Amino acid sequence: MSIVAAIDCGTNTIKLLIGDLPDVAVRESRMVRLGQDVDRTGRLGDEALERTFAAIDDYAALIAEHAVERIRFCATSATRDASNSDVFVAGVRDRLGIEPEVVAGHEEARLAFAGAIRNLRATPEKPVLVLDIGGGSTELILGTDTPQREHSMDIGSVRMHERHLHSEPPTAAQIAAAIADIDAHLDSCPVPAAEAATVVGVAGTILTVAAGVLDLPAYDREAIDQSVLPVPAIHATTERLLAMTVQERLALPYMHPGRADVIGAGALILDRVLRRTSVEEIVVSEADILDGIAWSLL
Repeated sequence: MSIVAAIDCGTNTIKLLIGDLPDVAVRESRMVRLGQDVDRTGRLGDEALERTFAAIDDYAALIAEHAVERIRFCATSATRDASNSDVFVAGVRDRLGIEPEVVAGHEEARLAFAGAIRNLRATPEKPVLVLDIGGGSTELILGTDTPQREHSMDIGSVRMHERHLHSEPPTAAQIAAAIADIDAHLDSCPVPAAEAATVVGVAGTILTVAAGVLDLPAYDREAIDQSVLPVPAIHATTERLLAMTVQERLALPYMHPGRADVIGAGALILDRVLRRTSVEEIVVSEADILDGIAWSLL
């Protein structure tokens, strides 16, 4: 038996997985918005750090309860960009006794691909494009059994929302500005999305959009995982979300309160990436970079 713990700390969410793989004992996720205002200020805010450290304290207790042998803590977009990331690193070290890895974009992409591909129950047509939309960055990874091309772009649901979508609901001009920003990043992205035979979408933005496409009465992990969704339905759901106020999104039965303000921006990224592909459907996977981090410990 080898019990491992993986922690993925992104711009919007911090997640924990504990298990003797492939068996998972604990899977937790907290919305902490660590990257709040990082795009504007260049630093991690005091309140954001406080929320994140409170979640890590809870995770430390769970890790102690499960006699974990190895831990890997990966921090992604927000901490890469912050001038005071040393405060974050010291706080993690004090609470867990380990050094967090502020992973580079290519490593983030590799781990996301590994987690998503391992989880697929049906053999996909190749090459596969794994799409991971986070709060601060978006990863595109194209490969077969392993990544062959990958790229991390500084566009994510929190970053695009804070940069462009200021009204409720956002105006046509704000949406157009966000589209132009997203498209400019995609224009310079070296990953040939058009070559993908299969697209696999992972992480909270895509899972939430999937719940909307499926019209679920509540967020249902089992119903969402491995679902195959028509691309036109993704476009339609994106339009609906962008037309809503935050309060209207909060009334959706599947919507997490911590995602309601930024889901329009995240869905728009998904929409624009899919327009660069020729696929007619997208496979949705609950397994993502967190699972990739856990398997990397074995």
